[in-house]
Amino acid sequence: MAEPDKNALAPYLSLVNRVSAALSLQPGELSALCWSFTFFFCLLCGYYVIRPLRDEMGIAGGVEQLQWLFSGTFLLMLAAAPLFGWLTSRFPRRQFLPWLYCFFILNLLFFYLLFQQEGLYTWTARAFFIWSSVFNLFIVSVFWSYMADLFSNEQGKRLFGVIAAGGSLGALVGPVLTGLLVIPLGPVRLLLVSALMLVLSVLCIHQLNRWQLAQLAKAQTGSTQPTSMDDLRIGGHLLAGFQLIKESRYLQGIALLILLYATLSTFLYFQQATIVRDAFSDPAHRTLVFAAMDFAVNALTLGCQLFFTGRIVKRWGLSVTLAVIPVLLAVGFVILGMYSALTTIVVLQVLRRAGNYALMKPAREMLFLVVPREAKYKAKSVLDTVVYRGGDAISAWLYAGFASLGLGLSGIAFLAVPLCCVWTLIGRRLGQQQERLAIELQLNNRAGGEPYETSK
Repeated sequence: MAEPDKNALAPYLSLVNRVSAALSLQPGELSALCWSFTFFFCLLCGYYVIRPLRDEMGIAGGVEQLQWLFSGTFLLMLAAAPLFGWLTSRFPRRQFLPWLYCFFILNLLFFYLLFQQEGLYTWTARAFFIWSSVFNLFIVSVFWSYMADLFSNEQGKRLFGVIAAGGSLGALVGPVLTGLLVIPLGPVRLLLVSALMLVLSVLCIHQLNRWQLAQLAKAQTGSTQPTSMDDLRIGGHLLAGFQLIKESRYLQGIALLILLYATLSTFLYFQQATIVRDAFSDPAHRTLVFAAMDFAVNALTLGCQLFFTGRIVKRWGLSVTLAVIPVLLAVGFVILGMYSALTTIVVLQVLRRAGNYALMKPAREMLFLVVPREAKYKAKSVLDTVVYRGGDAISAWLYAGFASLGLGLSGIAFLAVPLCCVWTLIGRRLGQQQERLAIELQLNNRAGGEPYETSK
């Protein structure tokens, strides 16, 4: 076989070198970064193809019933968390990650069949809303658990912003695909498009497993190093995630951070549903509005992640990064309290979600870079699913209670401002703790000691 022409490869090699230099990549990291970027792109593209359908299903099932849907989501999360704990305890990562995504592929195919049945539309819509609310959290939570396991703390601070940009690009392409395909294919067939994107995600997992196995082989210095992916079994028991949170003040702080974020997001979601319902009577128009919002959110997010996220974290640290969004959101709630209009809620939701994806989400994932592997999968899964959806359910009933007492959109908006202030203080505190634990972990690794305890 003829050898490749070195002159023909020169432009490609030059581009690779420029990209590596711009991202401060170390040898061997580029392939892992590309596969991780593609993985997250496929995941969020697949989800955002069906997200407008999910939001429309919430309205189709009845805005007055949303608190029940949020409660149903929380109960399903509560049942799913121990099952995920059992899966991670019993099987090595190379097995349970592809299985989990294949399970969701089968779910999408099942809902596709259900939507074909006449007379079940309302109940199928409600079931799909609950399922998709579980689906989007689980796939993203497991993805970031995997990333925190693949990369070190130092690598994460350099690479997570770029990896997150892959998800943002996918989330940008997803609504475009929805807009292009929803008329010729119909909303239900979008489920098949989403399933295809998950199939591509599974292929990325296999490539990243191969990359880590190669890295482990290079770093192997003795029998204590894993010799295959089978040795990367997490162990523990099915309720270990809950136990780890109970024993760790650090993880409890993250739980409180997530609860506050979920509460304020739910308040905004209910206000959005009410205002959009009153503004548009046609479901197709509402779906297009949601798709347009998704596009705006993800375009803004992608730009921020590519040009600002890494620089902000590097210059100001996690403590400031985690505090930026709640401060801005407090200002937004004040404005919403004074002007409860469609334009106000759309602009606030776009800015809030873009800020979360561009800054808050990558910074929050960096908090898990300094915890042991079991906590990265089990505790993180509980925090990202059960705690998050528990916050959704509680705040949904709070919102319904406030509304039943006659408190309007403006009054609820003003009540959210103090919660934003508490969120700001907790974010700063957690950022400071992460930086201290990262130093302890680095010193411990140099000394060859055991991993520190997260209960510090």
